[in-house]
Amino acid sequence: MVYVGIDMIEIERIRHAFERYGQRFLDRIYTPREQAYCRGRAPQLASRFAAKEAVMKLLGTGVRGVAWREIEVVRARGRAPEVLLHDRALLRAGHMGIVRIAISLSHSRELAIASCVGETAGGSGLPPSSER
Repeated sequence: MVYVGIDMIEIERIRHAFERYGQRFLDRIYTPREQAYCRGRAPQLASRFAAKEAVMKLLGTGVRGVAWREIEVVRARGRAPEVLLHDRALLRAGHMGIVRIAISLSHSRELAIASCVGETAGGSGLPPSSER
């Protein structure tokens, strides 16, 4: 089985929230590791915000089902971003049988977008005759 989620957001909206609420906004949405990586840069904050929304959609919970900081987007130098789940988000993914979430992030001058695919232990989600 395969689950998908996608989201996009205006970078200016995130920039405005950060300028208005500062550290309070960061602490509500982002983990310390995410804050350190983004260093207040609006495009990076926005892409991670979109990623969290996309994962919430993938999990079928929306913002009321899991907390923002229970979904963490990390990126090691020279590596693609990865999603780490914590607490209720991790429990929900386990209940769904999701063993891995692949994520892609991008942004333009105005918009940030995130797309994610959750894979269950069964593999690709394709019928057996279609798997290679």
